[in-house]
Amino acid sequence: MISAEDCARALRRAGLDDVLTDGTTRAAYSSDASLYRVHPLVVARPRRAEDISAAVAVCREIGVPLTTRGGGTSVAGNAVGTGVVLDVSRHLNRVLHVDPEARTATVEPGAVQSVVQKAAAQHGLRFGPDPSTFTRCTVGGMIGNNACGSRTLGYGRTSDNVSALDVVTGSGEQLHLPRDTTSPTLDALRQIVAGGLGTVRTEFGTFGRQVSGYALENLLPENRFDVRRMLVGSEGTLAVTTRATVDLVTEPAFRILIVLGYSDIATAGDAAPTVLTFAPTACEGIDSRIVDVVRERRGPHAVPPLPSGAAWLFVEVVGDTREQAMQRADAVARGCGAVDSLVVTDAERTARLWQIRADGAGLAGRSPAGLPAHAGWEDAAVPPASLGRYLRDFDELMTQYGVTGLPYGHFGDGCLHVRIDLPLDKPGGTGVFRRFLVDAATLVARYGGSLSGEHGDGRARSELLPLMYSADALALFGAVKHVFDPDGILNPGVLVDPRPLDADLRVPSARPRTLLAMAYAEDGGDFSQAVHRCTGVGKCRADTTGTSGVMCPSYLATREEKDSTRGRARVLQEMINGTDVTGGWRSPEVHEALDLCLSCKGCASDCPTGVDMASYKAEVLHQSYRRRLRPAAHYSLGWLPRWAAVAARAPRAVNAAARLPGVGPLALRAAGIDPRRSIPEFAPRTFRQWFDESHRPTNGDPVVLFVDSFTNHFTPEVGRATVRVLEAAGYRPRLTEKQQCCGLTWISTGQLDAAKRILGRTVHALTEASEGGVPIVGIEPSCTGVLRSDAMELLGKERAEPVAEATRTLAELLTERGWEPPYLNGREVVAQPHCHHHAVMGWGADAALLERAGAHVQRLGSCCGLAGNFGVEKGHYDVSVTIAGQQLLPAVQSASDTASILADGYSCRTQLSDLTDRRGEHLAQVFANALPDETE
Repeated sequence: MISAEDCARALRRAGLDDVLTDGTTRAAYSSDASLYRVHPLVVARPRRAEDISAAVAVCREIGVPLTTRGGGTSVAGNAVGTGVVLDVSRHLNRVLHVDPEARTATVEPGAVQSVVQKAAAQHGLRFGPDPSTFTRCTVGGMIGNNACGSRTLGYGRTSDNVSALDVVTGSGEQLHLPRDTTSPTLDALRQIVAGGLGTVRTEFGTFGRQVSGYALENLLPENRFDVRRMLVGSEGTLAVTTRATVDLVTEPAFRILIVLGYSDIATAGDAAPTVLTFAPTACEGIDSRIVDVVRERRGPHAVPPLPSGAAWLFVEVVGDTREQAMQRADAVARGCGAVDSLVVTDAERTARLWQIRADGAGLAGRSPAGLPAHAGWEDAAVPPASLGRYLRDFDELMTQYGVTGLPYGHFGDGCLHVRIDLPLDKPGGTGVFRRFLVDAATLVARYGGSLSGEHGDGRARSELLPLMYSADALALFGAVKHVFDPDGILNPGVLVDPRPLDADLRVPSARPRTLLAMAYAEDGGDFSQAVHRCTGVGKCRADTTGTSGVMCPSYLATREEKDSTRGRARVLQEMINGTDVTGGWRSPEVHEALDLCLSCKGCASDCPTGVDMASYKAEVLHQSYRRRLRPAAHYSLGWLPRWAAVAARAPRAVNAAARLPGVGPLALRAAGIDPRRSIPEFAPRTFRQWFDESHRPTNGDPVVLFVDSFTNHFTPEVGRATVRVLEAAGYRPRLTEKQQCCGLTWISTGQLDAAKRILGRTVHALTEASEGGVPIVGIEPSCTGVLRSDAMELLGKERAEPVAEATRTLAELLTERGWEPPYLNGREVVAQPHCHHHAVMGWGADAALLERAGAHVQRLGSCCGLAGNFGVEKGHYDVSVTIAGQQLLPAVQSASDTASILADGYSCRTQLSDLTDRRGEHLAQVFANALPDETE
């Protein structure tokens, strides 16, 4: 077999210059959003359409398989392969042209669906198909799987919205469809179809969501031998798309959501055919199981009030006028047999409800039993008239197997999504998986359904096609495959000559990894199960610019798969498996993948499955350097609170020494810090010194103020402002007897044994207050987050939970008290919530308090880019600045001179002072400065 380097050299000779063979990249591409794990030989990223043709030619010549990949969101294993993985999303991602008169857009195959939507929206148009992964799935991937989405009823499938395709077949022939009507491939294809007209007419195109297999009905004479539409949904097994022209539609003037409540999900399925009589653009089904997960993961306020019932249909109608849309909505609400209904006209509430459905694929990664739930039987579809009966039978099948899942789906199309907690990690689990899929496929076939309703068959279901199609139909598949791809190089193992559905499964090969520094309580104490939380839905690859999302700032800076949360999870999974990434915790591939992780914790809240890469990175660093010499930054930045306490004895002398010519840069280099960073000055008087010596206690309810090292030694003015606001709200702040530390800097550098000791002392010092009902208020968001979250992982829930439950942010405490803040008189506030604040506590209380104060708030997302020690360490400066440039720097540059730049995090304020001439304020300072002068 050819080696990776020989294959790479052949590709480079053919003109491809972005070809990767390193272990980190290959590990990151070893899986998509499916259960399958296949290590590629080479990852190539074409820059031009000609590169795709060259790659196909090289693979034919040297006999290496080629698998095309877009966003890697394929849930059936359609985008993994043993040979060359061709990632078109890295460079071939442009919208080339929008023609508003023809209502078309011409795009490269790696163009992300949401990017196409933005380009079309400028002309009042949209691309109809909208899968839930629209922020990261590519048009090429949608073509490969014939993606549909929630609004198929209104706009059709991808195959209904592609007007032209440029492709390269497996034989190397270039086709421009539908312009080309004759060629060796097309002429041979006509002969195949002519010999099987009866089979094609009786077995294909029987209902809208019949996606499994090749869509041969499009080749019938009465359908004008439409090869373009037949290729949509062929999963990269026949040809590779190099360019596509897609149809656009006019955005409706008014959309209205109607939520219909039913007693159970099968009854909701019974109602779907009635809903269709009202011609909706969408009819989506969920039940209480997935809603309960949203509430548990996102908090009780994450789900707006729903109508009565245990299952719901989300129905969308449109109209040219508001009155027309409302009339249609009222008719749906009255005419579909619901026990209760709700017509939603508020845009924000509508978006929140649709978000529940959009996050379904990720949220369903944990079953109602709290176990890992898996894809594999993900998107089967039946004719809508049979949906209710199918749902009852499918529920009975799950009961027979003793498994559970969170069902939801496109009920108007008869398509059901579900991930199931099949025991893949248990002995004999693979056999249970196989038997279940065979029985589920048999059930669907009995209802005249399709094994796949939109995601394709891939490695998960191709072996099951004989249960759905006759031997004659399967023979047609083989003949079509041979005409387009005679050497069998395009995505082998899928559709024709399939791999066994239980081969190459990722989870059964995972090895348990327990007895670690952190508890991983929700994963049974198993680090392996924790990193396998990543199901690959790829939300970490979504462009969050202009949103309040955080995940994943390093990926947005580099656009490298290995720098996404998913890519890192895949490398960690390969490390645990130990076959392709060897060396355990100290594997170079692992450290390369984690190097640009900011430990921002954005994934902990924004990843639908709850991946917490910051914790995983801390564990890796802990295990890698335990009882070993560490990088210099681990001693300088990791021990910062210790050095700050020493400097507090003579802060002016330390500051003066740092300003001596040449001393600062030399000290920074020695400490493992980028010399372009500034050395922050130590305060001449710590906050505790001010509090003990100058502060006059007042009357009021007691509150313990947790004084972090950053506030105490660098920004005591923030602490003083916090005291003033608390006293204005009727509280009497007090401090712990001694200065305590949460251990954050030790955690982020993986010094977890020390972190446990430090954090243990802090929790002990705060326990008396927490058990006495005295609230604890944190000043620094990252340190507050440690008390609320990390402490339970490091010290155990029983020991740390009382303190976690007593700990509040300033805004949370003031909101609970019903405090009326001083009026800010419409002041412009550009707010950069700290990542840990966003991820652990949430920023809702802060937003509400500022709104009540009359401020005009521009809330930023992403990360400031500094993220504690990350942005100051050597090798991270450029990425740190790039991340700051995503939202923070543009917002600050465009803000008025009188605007407040709100940045509660010390690292956020440091980034601002390093990169701009503006200074950030803590929320306490914003309010303290607006309070009446104390001397009045």
